[in-house]
Amino acid sequence: MTTATGPTAVTGTEAGAAVALADGAPLERGRARLQQALTVRFEAAAAGTARVPAPLVVPLGAADVLGFGLPDPYAALRPRANVQLTARAVLVGPWGGADTGTAACGQCLAMRWQRLRSRSEREALELGHQPHGAADWPLLTDYAVDAVWAAHLAVHTGRSTPPATGAPDRELPQVTRIDLGTLAAATFPLLPEPLCPSCVPPRPDTADAARMDLVATPKPDPDGYRLRPLGAYPLPTAALANPVCGTLGSDTWINPTSTTTAPVAGTNFVRGYAGLNDVTWSGQANSYSTSRTLAYLEGLERYAGTHRRRGTSPVVDSYNNLAADALNPADRGFYADDTYEKDHLVSPFDPDRPIPWVWGHSLRDERPILIPARLAHYSAGVDADNFVFECSNGCATGGSLEEAILFGLLELIERDAFLLAWYGRAHLTEIDLGSCTGDAIRTMLDRAALHGYDVHAFDTRMDLAVPVVTALAVRRDGGLGTLSFSAAAGFDPEGTVDAALSEVLTYIPHLPYQVAEREGELREMAADYRKVLHLKDHAQLYGLPEMARHAREYLEPTAVRPLEETYADWAPRRPRTGDLLDDLRLLRDELAGAGYDVIAVDQTTPEQRRMGLHTVSTLVPGLLPLDFGWTRQRALLMPRLRTALRVAGRRPDDLPESAIKAVPHPFP
Repeated sequence: MTTATGPTAVTGTEAGAAVALADGAPLERGRARLQQALTVRFEAAAAGTARVPAPLVVPLGAADVLGFGLPDPYAALRPRANVQLTARAVLVGPWGGADTGTAACGQCLAMRWQRLRSRSEREALELGHQPHGAADWPLLTDYAVDAVWAAHLAVHTGRSTPPATGAPDRELPQVTRIDLGTLAAATFPLLPEPLCPSCVPPRPDTADAARMDLVATPKPDPDGYRLRPLGAYPLPTAALANPVCGTLGSDTWINPTSTTTAPVAGTNFVRGYAGLNDVTWSGQANSYSTSRTLAYLEGLERYAGTHRRRGTSPVVDSYNNLAADALNPADRGFYADDTYEKDHLVSPFDPDRPIPWVWGHSLRDERPILIPARLAHYSAGVDADNFVFECSNGCATGGSLEEAILFGLLELIERDAFLLAWYGRAHLTEIDLGSCTGDAIRTMLDRAALHGYDVHAFDTRMDLAVPVVTALAVRRDGGLGTLSFSAAAGFDPEGTVDAALSEVLTYIPHLPYQVAEREGELREMAADYRKVLHLKDHAQLYGLPEMARHAREYLEPTAVRPLEETYADWAPRRPRTGDLLDDLRLLRDELAGAGYDVIAVDQTTPEQRRMGLHTVSTLVPGLLPLDFGWTRQRALLMPRLRTALRVAGRRPDDLPESAIKAVPHPFP
């Protein structure tokens, strides 16, 4: 016998089981009270003319719905739940949505909601702690129940419509939140969850699915490398950042104190091999609206890069069994033996140990290739494959696979050149910034000067032809925040200078204060590099005046040349066909000609595909990888560090061990 009719009808057996589950924690008892009260109202409405689905209430926040901690006792019912009770609010939905392509379920909502909880809440849920609380909390007054029922009735009878946001948000399923303290109601759009076990049955990753048939890709103009303007992507911004079910975080914030750019940022927690990591995404441009769009795009890129969200299960086997079709992880570099002996978070690679692999595509060999999942998704991993920590180096987003791969490869080339110059003590040519014709560069130099900084730019190319520029901001009075570095690579020399300067300008307003706040800690790092552990440590360490001596090569350039003269040899090689594929082929051929494979792993999530975006992780085994933490520097051990400066004509012989600059890099 059923207690109600409609698409979410609950059988008597299910209802009885749910009530039995409520004989425990306060939140579960509250669920039983709310279910009973809503059922009474539903049955009264069903006797009239109202045709709405039966309310199905489950608790949210007392059990882990992401699969890390204690099993969710409501897992079987949650996908069909249309009312979820938390300690502070009731969530009604999902409801609405333009078509089946945007369908989301109660499990989708629960997963998105849990990812937005505080660190303490998530740790409690996901590490298996039992919930505790007041005996009769949440307090469910008749007013609260009436408000929940009114919302349930309104959203299913068409009397409630999505907020007046953009079309991409209005087309999505919606969730209405009723605050139990104030009874305030607010509605937010919900993107379907690509890892939802109810909506997305896992399928195996395959070689055929990884093949990339790259095609001609007309550019807006021969000197433009982005296929579409920022405003052309239908970003559902309210679904990306909201406090109930935001895909990337609960909100964005601006920094009105910055006098060099108009920064916008957001953050969320991502569970990785080292626990919960605070992942920040940001945009820095000359207007907050542009910066916000850039922040969302970076957030989506990191969302795709931290974990595989394509509904595919990895290949699990040992390298020795897969070697004919797999990348040898040794080609990406390992840590020093001492690191594996002393760092409890990593262990040496074992070619006989089964680990997860994902399929990528070799652009050089035009074939699928297996990549350790640890190298393609930098927050994913299991204990069996903890041989390195990867970062977002080489991950990029674009309006096509071709665009995303191009910018991913440029990033790899940029970081490789930076590390070669730093560790190899290369003396560089400084670019005369007065020779740049664009007004933007002059404006940036003036803004830096107002902060007391002089900004320099250096040609950092090594054995690859594409322009690479390192920017260095130097505080004139030598105080805290002494040096700040950044880098960029690109086909347009002046655009590359612009990109490098733009990035360094985002750092200098805050660097002196960051260094002052951590001065004692940073001085300990300067005395013992083993204490350099995190990304921020590398850049902030060079805010100490005494660290400037390690950047002597930058402060003593070999020459100062105009931009056009510096890159005169690049001009005839640069493709000007108007086809982005030709630019990508040039990069591929440059890297392959130097002896390296060129690999792309498609990270594109279903959410991105709907927005017309593509994200990839690019890998060029043998280029110097960017690492953070002094004891985890693969670059110091790789053959390329010894040979590249000789191949580039910067020295007559291979770099001897005694010439390597054994000092942490300053890359931000």
